Amino acid sequence: MDILYEDNHIIVVNKAVGEIVQGDKTGDRTLADEVKAYIKETCAKPGAVFLGIPHRLDRPVSGVCVFARTSKALERLNRMFRDGEVSKIYHAIVCGQPPEEEATLTHYLSRNERQNKAYAHATERPGTKRAVLDYKLLSRGERYSLLEVNLHTGRHHQIRCQLATIGCPVKGDLKYGAPRSNPDGGISLHARSISFEHPVSHEQINVVAPYPQRDIWNKL
Repeated sequence: MDILYEDNHIIVVNKAVGEIVQGDKTGDRTLADEVKAYIKETCAKPGAVFLGIPHRLDRPVSGVCVFARTSKALERLNRMFRDGEVSKIYHAIVCGQPPEEEATLTHYLSRNERQNKAYAHATERPGTKRAVLDYKLLSRGERYSLLEVNLHTGRHHQIRCQLATIGCPVKGDLKYGAPRSNPDGGISLHARSISFEHPVSHEQINVVAPYPQRDIWNKL
């Protein structure tokens, strides 16, 4: 487990591709389970370990994941994420090249529960939610581009859906139109950094997650 930051109230981990943050129908062991086991061992806690989950990353995504170690921290982090007081930066390797080197994307997303997939619409319609992100081109190769994404809203599959809508699906993301899967079964979307005011001490916290150890991240 790659721990990026920890204190008595929060712990920040670099989630690997394929890990699930909390339990789902698969019944697989979760990243939250791993963090709890780590806290129990290092702090020699005799009873159950409290661990709150203020935000989540999709299973095929890697990068910064924040957990709360106290109920006070969880309550405040939940509010901060809800009110947009947390800055989240993602890096994405996408197929092709975006139409502009830098732009703001605004769509209205609907969600198909059966398909577990989001759809982007240019105008608001019943059942949709407004989704906004900024992206800028960091580098490009022959077939792929590296984008930095600043997420302003936290919708289901937002980055994956919006980038696919402009013709740049995330590498490996078959659900949103990538031509082939990644060898590890994940997608090339990485929660690169997170910045927020500490929920208890109020100091500024800035955490950056190293890239996955794959050649393409280093080449781009």
